Amino acid sequence: MQAAAPTHPITRWLSQTNALLFSIYTIGAAFSTYFCMYAFRKPFAVGTYQGSVHLPLVGDIDQKILFIISQVLGYCLSKFLGIKVVSEMKGDKRAVALVGVIGFAWLTLLFFAILPGPLKAIALFFNGLPLGMVWGLTFGFLEGRRLTEVLGAGLSASYIVASGAVKTVGKWLIDAGLSEYWMPFAVGAIFFIPLCVVVYLLSRLPPPSKEDEALRTRREPMDAAARRRFTLTFFPGLAFLTVLYVLLTAYRDFRDNFAREIWDALGYAGSPEIMTTSEIPIAMGVLLVLALLMVIKNNRTALLVVHAIMLGGTVLIGASTWAWQAGLIPPAAWMIAVGLGLYVGYVPYGCVLFDRLIAAVGVSGTAGFMIYVTDAFGYLGSVALLLYKNFGQSNLSWLDFFIGFSWVTFAVCTVCFVGSMLYFAWKTR
Repeated sequence: MQAAAPTHPITRWLSQTNALLFSIYTIGAAFSTYFCMYAFRKPFAVGTYQGSVHLPLVGDIDQKILFIISQVLGYCLSKFLGIKVVSEMKGDKRAVALVGVIGFAWLTLLFFAILPGPLKAIALFFNGLPLGMVWGLTFGFLEGRRLTEVLGAGLSASYIVASGAVKTVGKWLIDAGLSEYWMPFAVGAIFFIPLCVVVYLLSRLPPPSKEDEALRTRREPMDAAARRRFTLTFFPGLAFLTVLYVLLTAYRDFRDNFAREIWDALGYAGSPEIMTTSEIPIAMGVLLVLALLMVIKNNRTALLVVHAIMLGGTVLIGASTWAWQAGLIPPAAWMIAVGLGLYVGYVPYGCVLFDRLIAAVGVSGTAGFMIYVTDAFGYLGSVALLLYKNFGQSNLSWLDFFIGFSWVTFAVCTVCFVGSMLYFAWKTR
């Protein structure tokens, strides 16, 4: 079993005697940790950063796209580094690592404020570089437990609402007169102390119990040989899931990074709170759907059911886009519906899907490995999409581009989810 930090007697007692209170404590600590992380990653995206930058050998590129690509490239590299770092991280080191990587990211936002012109993009690259490991470090406290579905769903709800919430805070600061370049550092200052408090609470959790291990298999760090063996054994299914995640990540990132532009085009330019309020029903819906998986004890059945749920999410993206274009639903309902479909397909990757997959195939390892493999390639897809938008569809509005990409995501992901479901149904028969 992985080494763990010293636990508090209360959390140890809760884990043994009261599942509801233990879940509330754990979800609260994990949710708050990842929510606070978003204050160091996403507020900059609410800025408009008008104008373009000329780059040698590249040409003119929209300044906001340049900033987003720079951060995503750092975040993507972080995911590749995380394949090793997160999968080998020992439990007693996670809390210090969490505060350390987020503290470094906060420092880079100071350089984003003070560096001139295009050099700000370099600051954002280094901002993303450590933050990509935060999810794996946080989820490491939750995986391998009989309650992992509900704990993971609670953690996942954080990034559904956090992105809109911290951007709303950022927009308020800009409206109050703060420069859009200083605003990200200021938002980080608001959240750093709360971050340290909730990471401490998270670090007091006990490791998975013997009963947890019996139900979900023991979770051990995976060295290079174990990672290679796992990948080769299940390569066809993992390839389906990785292609899926590339599309879903690119779709999610575009909707997230250009939420202000999309909402403005839909007629909500004077309502910055819509970026927060629209995400609340999405988070609640995803939380409810994934928490229901906890009642399924058989890991193979749960793995197939989660595939079916994710497939339903991509179908919802296509159905709601058709309904909005046909005039059957208003624009806000469409944005909420595609968001719900997106996150129902996307969220299980970071919590339920690989936790159940490892348990279903009986591998002694960590879900963090495959979470980071798919994440790494997913953010490469996000960068490719932004480059295509800038150089291939520069005249297309943000809203029109998003509509077209909604149809592509629906079609490709539906086919791939069916393929993955059939493969793992056969592999775990």
